[in-house]
Amino acid sequence: MNRITQIVDDIKSKNTKPIYFLMGEESYYIDKISDYIEHHILAEEEKGFNQMVLYGRDVTIEDIVANAKRFPMMAEKQVVIVKEAQDLSRTIEKLAAYAENPQPTTVLVICYKYKTIDKRKKLAKTVAEIGCLFESKRLYDNQVSDWISSILKEKGFQIEPKAAHMLVEFLGTNLSKIDNELDKLAVILEPGSVITASHIEKNIGISKDFNNFELRKAIGDKELLKANQIIQYFAQNPKSNPLVMTISLLNSFFTQLLLYHGLKDKGKINVAKMLRINPYFVNEYQRAARNYPMRKVAQVIARLREADLKSKGVGASNLPQGDILKELLFKIMH
Repeated sequence: MNRITQIVDDIKSKNTKPIYFLMGEESYYIDKISDYIEHHILAEEEKGFNQMVLYGRDVTIEDIVANAKRFPMMAEKQVVIVKEAQDLSRTIEKLAAYAENPQPTTVLVICYKYKTIDKRKKLAKTVAEIGCLFESKRLYDNQVSDWISSILKEKGFQIEPKAAHMLVEFLGTNLSKIDNELDKLAVILEPGSVITASHIEKNIGISKDFNNFELRKAIGDKELLKANQIIQYFAQNPKSNPLVMTISLLNSFFTQLLLYHGLKDKGKINVAKMLRINPYFVNEYQRAARNYPMRKVAQVIARLREADLKSKGVGASNLPQGDILKELLFKIMH
């Protein structure tokens, strides 16, 4: 986040670079920086002749260089943005020759999503020296809730840990999707609101009572009735609650529980750090650890692997997902 702020601040102060090479697995920040450049370097009346957007699948490196070497018309700068530049991965290193001697009046933006270039080669080294080489790394699952909180803080909102967790569970780590949903909430809710699980349920359509987060909690607390109610709901709504996702999240939970059992220091701060979870959820793991000794946790992980295979049609004779989940729940909680 600090690096992105620095890039934006430099652009605001007219300290632009001749090349911005934006790469990495997380497309969200690549789009954010590219969009900021597209909307803020040139005045509206300058964009007609001096701003162009190219797409990697439609151009060659030679085309990009030819456009980058043009002079601006009635403006100090021209902006050339190449989107989906990863389609040029086989020839991208050819851009090194231009990077060694870039047109000073051109701002060239390369959006190279879902992969990176070799930082040991000439292109990366040259761009890092004379321009901006930015790598957008994908966040780990346990980092996304904190990211949601920080984004909402910028928008003037707060969010309860459970509500943030529901968003991550439902939308995964796709930051663009999450940001779109947060924008919707920012329009609907009063500025300064604390976003709750009820807001998520009402405005985004995620059930606050019947979701993987609540299933995990019910299983951890050995609340059999509640766990049965949730899997019954899942069985009736399989598209919204795919079995593969449920098994994956439960496997992560019990794997973390196994790690918890192995910790010497079971203090709240150390547990949160070692399990990579929000401190808010540490009590949940402490309760689950009392209900599931280490040996039982290892057995549960084995049962989850069996259920995963069955969900993929291995040795299950195409059992309905609801039946696989019911059988799994019985094996976990007995």
